Amino acid sequence: MSRIGIYPGSFDPITFGHLDIIQRSLHVVDKLTIAVSNNKSKNHFISIDERLMLIEQTIQDLPIEDQKRIEIEKFDNLLVHYVKSKNASVIIRGLRAVSDFEYEFLMTGMNRSIDNEIETIFLMSSEKYHFVSSRFIKEIHSLGGDISKSVPKPVLDFFAKIWNVHISTRAHSSAGRAPDF
Repeated sequence: MSRIGIYPGSFDPITFGHLDIIQRSLHVVDKLTIAVSNNKSKNHFISIDERLMLIEQTIQDLPIEDQKRIEIEKFDNLLVHYVKSKNASVIIRGLRAVSDFEYEFLMTGMNRSIDNEIETIFLMSSEKYHFVSSRFIKEIHSLGGDISKSVPKPVLDFFAKIWNVHISTRAHSSAGRAPDF
């Protein structure tokens, strides 16, 4: 029986830190589903379809054997219900720092209280990605900073293409300030 893992997140946008966790997860599970959260109560910068597209484009650079083991889907229900619907038994979570641990620890406890057959595996991000977060990426880029060492090329290309549209749209609603993420 193969071990199926779910790597959930908003991936708004996908970063090299996410890609690091994806690649390392493949050493732990036989099949990995990248589950992109479609939580309508959150204000995502990138639409769900664009996030799915960026992840798909990003994993194209992985070895074909790894690509065959990865599935990308959106989900908008309770994570443990989604995990069960995929016949998975493992949730993969990436940790950057101790500050991530407290939230993830509480979330894992809540998930286990709902379904104690689902395990959560924490993977520490590689040292060079400890500081990378999607929120920082958007903020740095909005202020003209270089994000090329933190995000894959599809994300760079996407930001270059759409950023001015998003900035001009948000500028009207935020009186010309840099956008808050």
